Amino acid sequence: MATLTLGAIGVVYGDIGTSPLYALREALRPVAQDGLVRSEVIGVISLLIWALIIIVTVKYVLILLRADNQGEGGILALYTLARLAIGRRSIPVLVLGILGAALFFGDAVITPAISVLSAVDGIGLVAPHFQSFVLPVTIGILIALFAIQSYGTGAIAFAFGPITVVWFLTMGITGALQLAAEPGVLAAFDPRFAISFLIEHRLLAFVVLGAIFRAVTGAEALYADLGHFGRRPIMLAWFALVFPALVLNYLGQGALVLRDPFALVNPFLNLVPPALLPALVALATAATVIAAQAVITGAFSMARAAIQLGLLPRLTIRHTSESQSGQIYLPAVNALLLIGVLSFVFGFGTSKALASAYGIAVTGAMLVDTVLAVVFASRGWRIPLFVSILVAVPFLVLETAFFESNLLKLFDGGHVPVLIASGLGLVMANWWRGTQLSLALSQKQKVDLESFASSMLTSSAQVVPGVAMFFTSNASSVPPALLHNLKHNRVMHVRNIIVTVETARVPHVGDEERAEYQEINERFARLRLRFGFMETPNVARALGQARREGLKFVVMETSFFLGRRKVVLGARAGVLRLLDRIYIALTRVAADPSDFYRLPRDRVVELGARMTV
Repeated sequence: MATLTLGAIGVVYGDIGTSPLYALREALRPVAQDGLVRSEVIGVISLLIWALIIIVTVKYVLILLRADNQGEGGILALYTLARLAIGRRSIPVLVLGILGAALFFGDAVITPAISVLSAVDGIGLVAPHFQSFVLPVTIGILIALFAIQSYGTGAIAFAFGPITVVWFLTMGITGALQLAAEPGVLAAFDPRFAISFLIEHRLLAFVVLGAIFRAVTGAEALYADLGHFGRRPIMLAWFALVFPALVLNYLGQGALVLRDPFALVNPFLNLVPPALLPALVALATAATVIAAQAVITGAFSMARAAIQLGLLPRLTIRHTSESQSGQIYLPAVNALLLIGVLSFVFGFGTSKALASAYGIAVTGAMLVDTVLAVVFASRGWRIPLFVSILVAVPFLVLETAFFESNLLKLFDGGHVPVLIASGLGLVMANWWRGTQLSLALSQKQKVDLESFASSMLTSSAQVVPGVAMFFTSNASSVPPALLHNLKHNRVMHVRNIIVTVETARVPHVGDEERAEYQEINERFARLRLRFGFMETPNVARALGQARREGLKFVVMETSFFLGRRKVVLGARAGVLRLLDRIYIALTRVAADPSDFYRLPRDRVVELGARMTV
């Protein structure tokens, strides 16, 4: 438990742990334009603290951590739970799942940029003449961070927990020291100050909410990492260290600003004396690198789940650990993230400018979480719909206010992550649409496997020794690769295994449920292999498990037949033709199926076919 809790502190709370660097500063700046008034400062801090309580503590830690899919969390796990609870395909729920995943990816592009840039900005306080090096140093850190992803995170993960523990302890202690000199700021715990600020400063409060929201932006990552650490360690880390440290630091920053308004330039770094500033900047930089790493690995896990759920084409997935299945590396996702992150850094230049682009994607993802949670609670937990909606209202009201506040940034940089999320959402929706069309076309052209297997017992086709495995998505029909092999080569193997690889609506499938083998007749058999949506299909290993179900084969005497489908444009025009072009382009970037399924390369035979959409 102690090890898991330490890991949860290091990874789960990396993002939310860096918010004190900029959240209160950005929230107080609009208030300070007409001078800092004590009641206004306390009102802003009260809003911030209650946002942590309502959004992170109640919604995510106490409620959503219980909405786990066999221990896994995150937007796609919640989508799958809602889908299973409904018991049938639901297009609105599918749209919500795609929207939430796309918004998560949009957030994953901007978070490493703003986190690292905010920390390195502290160099300007340590040594003002080095200010011109902030951008090059940030770029160097980010390039190095993305470069090491291919080697896996295992080598550096052990340091995440201790460093982040020191970071939170430092935040708590520095905040408490300032708080001792200005204990009156403790009034921020009274929600009446937050409510009063909202009522008295309606337009200003609307702007302030956009900055305050940045204090809770790591909550989605908290839920997504449920499968890595479990609910109890994440809850223990939050209540025992993370939440107290965050609150103490925000209170300390507020106390400092009340005593010295000039500290608003950077209240976090001004918490310590100048002699300790270099050490604090170094620690902050390490913490933001950890936060960025957590987002990157979260994007890898999200992409793998999207692939398995049929929302993205197959991409190359490499495992970087022999013992931890969650440690994966996706070269394409890593490259796209790096390009996006560097584009943000070059395009905006400073953390202050990047702040204008931050928030819309995160608030959108949180709203999707809330809506899907209502669907699952009413259908999966059997809580009456009225009660589920009633419980969700405080979250919906607050998150909607945050979302609308962040929309003010739409034309000041906020459109960039929205465009990224929109593009990814279009890709995922169109891939799902194209896949469904392809399956429907295949269904129309199918040849029944049972009758085909019976007829082939008396066929004049040349029978050759060995085992042939034909991969197909439909276990009841003859694989196109088998028909093409008979048509062009006029041969049939002694044993023909029809293999289907299925993605279950659960994150992991146990070994006892991995393989299902069924004899059809002396020449033909079916083999169904099942994998969870958080697993990378390893067919070679699963075939070994299938031996326990009765499958007999020798790898070096077995041929694996794959159908290589070439999709070509049909006669449709307008928007549908454009969508078809996008789908065709996606099919061309999909990873080689033999690599994706981990088949022995020298035993794979690919037979092509054309399909018109």
